[in-house]
Amino acid sequence: MAELRELTASAGAAIAGEVLQRRPKPDPATLIGSGKVEELKGAIASTSPDLVIFDHELTPSQQRNLERELDARVIDRTQLILDIFARHARTREGQLQVELAQLQYLLPRLAGRGAQMSQLGGGIGTRGPGETQLETDRRKIYRRIRHVEQQLENVRRIRGQQRRRRESVPIATVALVGYTNAGKSTLFNALTKAGVLESARMFATLDPTLRQVVLPSKREALLSDTVGFIRNLPHTLVSAFRATLEEVQRASLLLHVSDATSPTASEQQEQVEDVLRELESQDKPRLYVMNKVDLLPEKKRESLRDTDSVIHVSATKGIGLQKLLELIDAKIAEDPLQRVRLRVPQADGKALALLDAKANVFSREYSGGYVDLDVQAAESVLRKIKNFVVDS
Repeated sequence: MAELRELTASAGAAIAGEVLQRRPKPDPATLIGSGKVEELKGAIASTSPDLVIFDHELTPSQQRNLERELDARVIDRTQLILDIFARHARTREGQLQVELAQLQYLLPRLAGRGAQMSQLGGGIGTRGPGETQLETDRRKIYRRIRHVEQQLENVRRIRGQQRRRRESVPIATVALVGYTNAGKSTLFNALTKAGVLESARMFATLDPTLRQVVLPSKREALLSDTVGFIRNLPHTLVSAFRATLEEVQRASLLLHVSDATSPTASEQQEQVEDVLRELESQDKPRLYVMNKVDLLPEKKRESLRDTDSVIHVSATKGIGLQKLLELIDAKIAEDPLQRVRLRVPQADGKALALLDAKANVFSREYSGGYVDLDVQAAESVLRKIKNFVVDS
């Protein structure tokens, strides 16, 4: 219920009241029992809300029955999430993905939407094409779905071309994944200084952002901020956001970000793992990043221990970020590091500047117009100065 409250606040609504029911199985007609429907009717009469939200997916017939019984507009959790996505989509791609998910959700719910669905008028000058308004609406929606899918296919193609160009350069992609509101965008900004929107609202990030980050070895990696996951994430959203979530499928390493203060952190992690399985990304190497440790009690914070696969950080306070970068560096296989001894002419300023910028220099000695260096650098850097390698 706390999560539903957060979702409702993210959608910009104020809560007038809450009703809870436990029952062995859902009522096929109205989800909740007839007694609870009567109780809900009374609550609606006293508070006059604009909307009743169910924290459960409603079938089209359940939604229609409830609207008729309660004489109020009824939506389910999926529709609420779709509305939040529609509010937060900024780019053309994000808007297309949300529209596709909304259309796919709407199709089975068209039937029985009142008088506007009746047969077109008969008589001279009013004869229609012989189909119901419902069939006309369905046809329009199918046509619109095809159009949106074609546009998204173009987006996917362009994204694929950009990705192939990126992959031709040996640079690793690290994708941030995690439950919504775990602090992914705050962590992304702390590591890349990107200035992406940070918000305590759920699903503040919909459009993927890629930024370069320099690792302690001076190798570069691409960090990708992705849409947050949530329990029972509507399947239409997973399929609609496939173009965005391809960044997760192509990443070399996943940073699974969790809110260390959440009492349901382990349950939320499992929900994220479920979505990763749906994206066939469950076998990717990953680092578990427990964020927001600055909000934990001091005693609890002191008992936390980092391992090779779990690290505790605070993105807002900068705690543990250097160690996180070191762990990312150790787990990335692209453009492997090598330690070599070099002898570079002192006059070759270009090679020396490249080494200062792109390599870790452990020692440097000057003799007879040459500089003897002991360095660690990525393969792509060493290829450019292979003529100066003395020993590796």
